[in-house]
Amino acid sequence: MQDTTVQRRRAIFGVLLCAAMWSTGGIFIKLLDWGPMPIAGLRSLIAGLVVVAYMLIRRMPYTLNRRSALSGLALCATFTLFVAANKLTTAANAIVLQFTSPVFIVVFSALFRGKRAAKADIITVAVTLVGISLFFFDQLEAGHMLGNVLGVCAGMSFACYYMSLEGTDEGVRMSSIANANALTALISLPFIIAEGPEFNLTSAAVITALGTLQLGIPYVLLARASEYCPPLACSLLGAIEPLLNPVWVLIFDGERPGVFALCGGAVVIGAISLWCVYNDRKEKAKIADGAA
Repeated sequence: MQDTTVQRRRAIFGVLLCAAMWSTGGIFIKLLDWGPMPIAGLRSLIAGLVVVAYMLIRRMPYTLNRRSALSGLALCATFTLFVAANKLTTAANAIVLQFTSPVFIVVFSALFRGKRAAKADIITVAVTLVGISLFFFDQLEAGHMLGNVLGVCAGMSFACYYMSLEGTDEGVRMSSIANANALTALISLPFIIAEGPEFNLTSAAVITALGTLQLGIPYVLLARASEYCPPLACSLLGAIEPLLNPVWVLIFDGERPGVFALCGGAVVIGAISLWCVYNDRKEKAKIADGAA
């Protein structure tokens, strides 16, 4: 019992670290003067090599079945839509709209699985979204409609990815990530050939960072954590990403968050912290009742 609690806490830390590494995506993507498909494809090519290397080190067999294929397709859509959204709208818009995924997890679970969400989950999702909206209150714009729509679609596909892997083992999860990266690289190949993105020392360093630090390593962490961290928990903890993104902007560009951003950050971090504490106590109470 105690081992499970420790593993769950490690999983939560893994998802938080994953979100921190994801949060560098907006800056790196904006630094590249390439189209969205070459960025998505080459980023996934590098990330795929990281995932394959991890699987080889762990001697983990590749698994191709219905779940790894469907989840790989959903994640491929997320990768492509997110990069495109970053190019067509602001990085803040793209990140915020992708993190509508907790809402879609609750909605899709109710529609397709007949699963009723707990009141605490619904409240946390609502408060989290309010907090994120406050955080970017002065950055969300009415324009860039196509980019905003793609950001919402990325949130939907990300929710499908989380849900499709619930209850699977690490081998299936890693295989699905390998599938997603391979498929993204494959469908991007014609665009890479047609556009011929210019390579120099800066662009090579940025795309390498995107493929390793921002995508490859974080998804290895996510796959490992998913066994002990349920879909909604992963998605909510991942909401730390849009909070950290402006921190990198502050460090590298000198832009300071406003009052709304600070209030939104406090709301989101407070909601997630209370939700984690509530679920942890609920799980301990359930274990205690079972032992009795």
